[in-house]
Amino acid sequence: MAVILEIRTYRLKPGTGDEFVRVMREESVPLLEKAGIRVVDCGASLVAEGGHEEAYLIRAFASLEEHRIQEETFYGSDAWRHGPREAIVSRIDGSHSIVLDASEEIVRAFRRR
Repeated sequence: MAVILEIRTYRLKPGTGDEFVRVMREESVPLLEKAGIRVVDCGASLVAEGGHEEAYLIRAFASLEEHRIQEETFYGSDAWRHGPREAIVSRIDGSHSIVLDASEEIVRAFRRR
């Protein structure tokens, strides 16, 4: 079965990586999952580029349309805007996402939790 896999990377402000990952795992991911978004994994990069700490978030969706709808719904929600949004966004210097076709086997391989 084909799925849409999104890999999002974050370039973080210096000294914020540990707290960013903690908030992501303890607050943001549970909200994403409660909203029906399938989180595959998240965490810190093993390598810092240019002195910046980096982190990632990997999510899976049934289709591009589901990806669009779920993102719009989640990021417009009060739970996100009045929840961990500021703690996440305030630590990010930049981000980048790629979205690709993948298989369930690839999703399972990325999943470590």
